[in-house]
Amino acid sequence: MNPRDNALFLPAGQAQALAEGRCGDPFAALGPHEAGDRLVLRCFLPGAEEVAAIDGNGVLAVLQPLQVAGLFAGRIPRGSRYRLRIHWPGGAPQETEDPYSFGLLLGDLDLHLIGEGRHYRLGRCLGAQHQAVDGVPGVRFAVWAPNARRVSVIGDFNHWDGRRHPMRLRQGSGIWELFLPRLPAGSLYKYEILDAQGHLLHKADPLALQTERPPQTASVVAAERPHDWRDDAWMTARGSRQSPQAPITIYELHAGSWRRGETPDWDALAERLIPYVQDLGFTHIELLPITAHPFGGSWGYQPLGMFAPQADMGEPEGLKRLVDRAHAAGIGVLADWVPAHFPSDPHGLARFDGTALYEHEDPREGFHQDWNTLIYNFGRREVQGFLIASALHWLQEFHLDGLRVDAVASMLYRDYSRKPGEWVPNRYGGRENLEAVEFLRHLNEMVAARCPGAIVVAEESTAWPGVTHALADGGLGFSYKWNMGWMHDTLHYMQQDPVHRSHHHDGIGFGLVYAFSERFVLPLSHDEVVHGKGSLLGKMPGDRWQRFANLRAYYGFMWAHPGKKLLFMGGELAQPQEWNHDASLAWALLDDPLHRGVQDLLRDLNRVYRMQPALHEGDCEGAGFHWIVGDDRQNSVHAWYRAGHLAAPPVIAICNFTPVPRHGYRLGAPRAGRWREILNTDATAYGGSGVGNGGELQADEQPSHGQPYSLALTLPPLATLLLAWDPQEAPPHV
Repeated sequence: MNPRDNALFLPAGQAQALAEGRCGDPFAALGPHEAGDRLVLRCFLPGAEEVAAIDGNGVLAVLQPLQVAGLFAGRIPRGSRYRLRIHWPGGAPQETEDPYSFGLLLGDLDLHLIGEGRHYRLGRCLGAQHQAVDGVPGVRFAVWAPNARRVSVIGDFNHWDGRRHPMRLRQGSGIWELFLPRLPAGSLYKYEILDAQGHLLHKADPLALQTERPPQTASVVAAERPHDWRDDAWMTARGSRQSPQAPITIYELHAGSWRRGETPDWDALAERLIPYVQDLGFTHIELLPITAHPFGGSWGYQPLGMFAPQADMGEPEGLKRLVDRAHAAGIGVLADWVPAHFPSDPHGLARFDGTALYEHEDPREGFHQDWNTLIYNFGRREVQGFLIASALHWLQEFHLDGLRVDAVASMLYRDYSRKPGEWVPNRYGGRENLEAVEFLRHLNEMVAARCPGAIVVAEESTAWPGVTHALADGGLGFSYKWNMGWMHDTLHYMQQDPVHRSHHHDGIGFGLVYAFSERFVLPLSHDEVVHGKGSLLGKMPGDRWQRFANLRAYYGFMWAHPGKKLLFMGGELAQPQEWNHDASLAWALLDDPLHRGVQDLLRDLNRVYRMQPALHEGDCEGAGFHWIVGDDRQNSVHAWYRAGHLAAPPVIAICNFTPVPRHGYRLGAPRAGRWREILNTDATAYGGSGVGNGGELQADEQPSHGQPYSLALTLPPLATLLLAWDPQEAPPHV
């Protein structure tokens, strides 16, 4: 080396910073730099024995080692399209482009929109993105870490050495970026972050499109394989399939434990699940959170990979195939999505760049006591943008038909599950989380604008007004809301011994006081069959026969009640034990006629609900519901009728919640003529006693219960009856 060629050398402090991993501006030291009539090329490759710059014609320069181990430099002609030939110990030479020879990567518009929280395609901007730069294929990495002193890409391709690939900071944006040429899909990576206090942090990519299978925590460079979607017709028509007037019955499931051991990946799950759901007549599948999460025992409700499916079920492409197959079978796919909080695992979002970046600094605002998790800072534009981009990512990239937003109540209230002094009031001194309200409204606005026909469902357990009301009317803009009050009240009623139900008579009907204040989903979800709550069958009183009869009657009541329906997996099997995420559902129960009868009942309930417009068109409209009997507490009988739009025949529902059959029960009816018994939960086919009305009844011209006609009914024990008016047999004057 010519000792007089001082232009090759770096200042001692800058060279030492590279060697020690403290260099926050690597492009100022590495890559090609102007130096007279030639370029000075420097690279930092710890462990390399020899480095040369080459082009198609041969060697441009053999680079010389400089003052710290791994630092090489030499002169090359201006305009050279060079590559590096690197000799590592004991291996063949590696030839590759120099990451520090490439210019700026992200455009100014991208950076501006990220800073404004309005970049809604972050999944195609930040993270690890396949890209060709100057004709060279590779992967562009970009991450938001505005308070870091240095950020590097580390992975299995550079021995997890943060000194090898430090990134460029785009000043004013907080975005760090680097292009790694010819990096293959499947490479493992993280970001190594040097924070302001000098601590080294190893963080998974918040925008990773694929992750390692837990308990491993690295991000994965996802393969670039655009899916050949074949669901155009479905996507065009799904808005009508998910409207308030449409029949919606949702089968909620945890993908990993539905048939544990038999469905190890998305394709195997699709093979078994879609025909099963189609046979039972559910209109939708709802998956517990499929976002990547480090702890399986959270069932996905403590996610860290907001843009990546959980790796336990295989590559992301498999999930797209499942959705495509579901759409081909006429089944919508929803997924739970969790923007309320995130776990504090050290490889995740917690103090991502050494500061409270995604969360609040003050634990009174930023820590969930119930779940030991951190709360997103909804008032920060970049965080809002991150979350909304995540929601849109699942709807756009995976063609999901909707998201169920978890724990909305915890977002809306600053004092959620907190004692006085443990929370910070809003700027007006109130308990409402105004920033979260703004975020939720913005979320629903963007989904409506960018994902036509998709729905957003709120799990909101309080009486917050206007959850499903239009944004223009001051509402939150959700499509539907889970009716948690209905679930609690009706299960409490059903758990009572029938002899005591007369004392709780109003409880089961209380939901109808507010049934049309929002657009509701009636949920019997996973939350009701875990944590010592027992199964749905286990909540029912009485001997074995009575427990099954109670459960069948309850399902009949639910399907006849206004509101869309949701049932967690295993409910159709009448599992006696509560759900265990580490085990499969107890499919062998279907060998028992009583368990099989519950499954058959749900198949028929779904069919009747779909085929009778009166049972679904007015799910969200008060005009379609009419009480007939609401005050017969002595007999624990409830009866009402549902009316659809136009000329749809009305349907009467009658529930007898005692084990006493009642003969000659006089019930008002809105129409004269024949009423067909279209469903009886006490039918022998379902395991019942077979008490009923012979399939049809004739309405008498005898007014009763405020109706112009009436029926003399036999009410089966612990059963729900559904009667449909037959317009073919109506008297001429009707």
